[in-house]
Amino acid sequence: MAVLEIDSVDMSFGETQILSGIYLKAEKGKVTGILGSNGCGKTTLLRIIFGELKPKMKSLRIDGKTMTSPFLQSGDIKFLPQFHFLPKSMKVKTAFTHFNISFEEFIKDFPVLKVLENQKFKTLSGGEKRIIETYIILCSKSKFVLLDEPFSHIAPVYVEKIIELIHQEKQFKAIIVTDHMYKHIIDASDTLYLLKDTWMKKVENKNDLSFYNYTY
Repeated sequence: MAVLEIDSVDMSFGETQILSGIYLKAEKGKVTGILGSNGCGKTTLLRIIFGELKPKMKSLRIDGKTMTSPFLQSGDIKFLPQFHFLPKSMKVKTAFTHFNISFEEFIKDFPVLKVLENQKFKTLSGGEKRIIETYIILCSKSKFVLLDEPFSHIAPVYVEKIIELIHQEKQFKAIIVTDHMYKHIIDASDTLYLLKDTWMKKVENKNDLSFYNYTY
């Protein structure tokens, strides 16, 4: 069982309210997508779930048990941030070894990237970096995965492959994903939430998005 629930989330920066009374549920076997315009608080919510940010108020439960310490300390969650997290001087193959991920399995999915094996991370393109970091986080051993803009700077053919991998990995973990490329989020997700004007609404169908003036 792997069920994450967070509710009663209130977060502000100075006088600016970012999140108000937020509720979200994610569970193993499903991809939970978060839609919302740039700057609406999607990344802030992921960082709160992960344990990097402390809001004014929140209740986080894992399998019905309230978490009293930052979730990241449990080791049960992995987070893909928007920025590149692998050291610039690290070789690609070393990164896979460090995270206990098979490079051989990776090149089965992305054979054209085999030539990068012994290159340092700083020599890669933005898209190549994003593919590798997304793969490492997505395939790492964990119960929960948070993906913040995994499709940024990635060619369409690779986006399709990453969506395929997300659906493979959801058998083993609960996955929460958000991206400004909203059509990919809609395609990848089993459950959708819309974050707008500090509040969150579960999306039952696409008509909800039109009702709340969210273009898709």
